[in-house]
Amino acid sequence: MNRARWIGFLCLGITALGWGLNWPGVKILLREWPPLFSRGLAGVAAALILAAVAAGRGEQLKVPREAIPRLLFAAFTNVFAWMGFTNMAMKWISVSEGALLVYTMPIWATLFAWPLLGTRPTLRDVAALALGVTGLAILFGGQGLSLGHDKLLGVLLALSSAILFALGNILNRKPIPVPPIALVAWQVGLGCLAMVVLGVAFEKPDYGALSGIGWAVMAYMTIIPMGICYMTWFETLRRLPPATASIGMLIVPPIGVVSAALILGEPLGLREVLAMAITLGGVMLALQKA
Repeated sequence: MNRARWIGFLCLGITALGWGLNWPGVKILLREWPPLFSRGLAGVAAALILAAVAAGRGEQLKVPREAIPRLLFAAFTNVFAWMGFTNMAMKWISVSEGALLVYTMPIWATLFAWPLLGTRPTLRDVAALALGVTGLAILFGGQGLSLGHDKLLGVLLALSSAILFALGNILNRKPIPVPPIALVAWQVGLGCLAMVVLGVAFEKPDYGALSGIGWAVMAYMTIIPMGICYMTWFETLRRLPPATASIGMLIVPPIGVVSAALILGEPLGLREVLAMAITLGGVMLALQKA
């Protein structure tokens, strides 16, 4: 294996580990600060760091006027819905439930491709959907059909996050003419600024409630998942085939689930492992087609 591929796999590992460990971090932070405000504040800070990195690398931060509507839509689907809805969902569901629900987005993307792009679903697509549904049924089956109002709200928010992210990937197929790091800075900044505004208006956060552990998690969320991991993700895409990189990211949910079990004491038994294996098997089928 040549040096470029080794570096690519190293960057992929760093990205997956950083994003995976963020899942229990979110749960810890939710004990002290509300979801939209906390994730939004970390994201705005990360966006400023990314913008500085982009400028230091000579990337232009200016967005062409005709691309602004597409940038705003991408910020909504890729950041506000993806991060904001997921963070709200984590108030009521476990990391294993949230991670598996959110990472079904490639399955939804293959379904959206039929009405929006005219790509008819294949037997592989049907199998991917069946595996995804089976895995989720196993995960939630132990709770019966009555999940409770709060639990159901968390499930719907996580699913909405995955569905809107998938829809955005289908509708945002035309590239936005902004360099990659600058583009991420704009999307994260705009999406997370909206979270902060809504958080201040409706969540009424207690600004002095954050403990030392809370500040440490905020620093981690800002610097690692939203900063360094985006840098390593771009390096991954430069050095590895997109299909390899995408399938490699399927290790993020297991990292999140195992770390939540170790750090938070969340359940990790046969049901969770089996549900994870079956659901991610369906996601892998969807990604192989993509």
